Amino acid sequence: MSVARKSEYSIALLPGDGIGPEIVEQARRVLVAAAELAGVKFSFEEGLIGGAAIDATGTALPDDTTAMCKRADAVLLGAVGGPKWDNPSAKVRPEQGLLAIRKALGLYANLRPVAPHASLVDASPLRPERLAGVDLLVVRELTGGIYFGEKGLEQLPGGGERARDLCTYDTEEVTRIVRMAGELARGRRGKVTSVDKANVLETSRLWRRIATKVLAEEFPDLQVEHVLVDSCAMVLVTNPARFDVIVTENMFGDILTDEAAVLTGSIGLLPSASLGAVAAGGATRVGLYEPIHGSAPDIAGKGIANPVGTILSAAMLLRHSLGLEAEAKAVERAVADAVKDGARTKDLGGSLSTVAAADEVLSRLARETTAA
Repeated sequence: MSVARKSEYSIALLPGDGIGPEIVEQARRVLVAAAELAGVKFSFEEGLIGGAAIDATGTALPDDTTAMCKRADAVLLGAVGGPKWDNPSAKVRPEQGLLAIRKALGLYANLRPVAPHASLVDASPLRPERLAGVDLLVVRELTGGIYFGEKGLEQLPGGGERARDLCTYDTEEVTRIVRMAGELARGRRGKVTSVDKANVLETSRLWRRIATKVLAEEFPDLQVEHVLVDSCAMVLVTNPARFDVIVTENMFGDILTDEAAVLTGSIGLLPSASLGAVAAGGATRVGLYEPIHGSAPDIAGKGIANPVGTILSAAMLLRHSLGLEAEAKAVERAVADAVKDGARTKDLGGSLSTVAAADEVLSRLARETTAA
């Protein structure tokens, strides 16, 4: 999964809605500092997506934004949506922009790391002893399954209705996501948990057969287990330290990652990456990076949003799309040190503003620059 290093990179910024512009700006500041640390140059372009794009252009993803993202080396997103556009019957909705950009960039794998900060274990609803040693990564298939299958709604005699959603997967879709999970596990603790519902679903039986084959043939050095999704959901809150890399299909991954987010105590802390194929020449890997939280319209414009999830998403951008592993680790260390030292926004019981919280991260990152 490594990519070749370049001297200059272009990064597309999609601030989006609500607190999106506030947190993306702080992550941009961190990326500028990371570029200095790496001795490379970053250029930034900004585009519209979500509700802001609807208001300005009538569409959730303007063609200009798509073109900008396609020519960039990586994309950093804030958040989309809000009460202003929250009409389920509307033909154009902010979330359509997110789905469309994923499709346009060919993003098939969503990565969500979950590693509670030792200094914040009291913020989690789980007992501290259950969080000891928790450091897991969920790899979610992003382009297949029931979300993208054929859908239908029909009227029944007598006035009732019948709805249907088709769940489909093919060999290549499962192979590539399981292969990515295996590659990631090799750089971690060497364990893969493949999650399915093979006791009921035909798609899950296919998933298990392919996952078993790929992991056995290509990753014989890894520890592998197959777990039913309901059992996985239970173990995530009773013994989450058991997991290293969890790989699963689209809907299961959507649900399990939201459950896993609870372990940290605040969704404001968690990043994510949506990845596609390595670009031609191996110089970059297509990727879109965003915090897992929403647009938080209730606090938008107040300057109190937690920027950590977005900053850590920027660290993932450095690692997975640009191949700047040392700089990604430096940003992650700076965040961990800042949180440990009490640099916290309101959601974590602190009083720092969005800018001040980012300042604390930047001051620690500056020490890395000085040491280098």
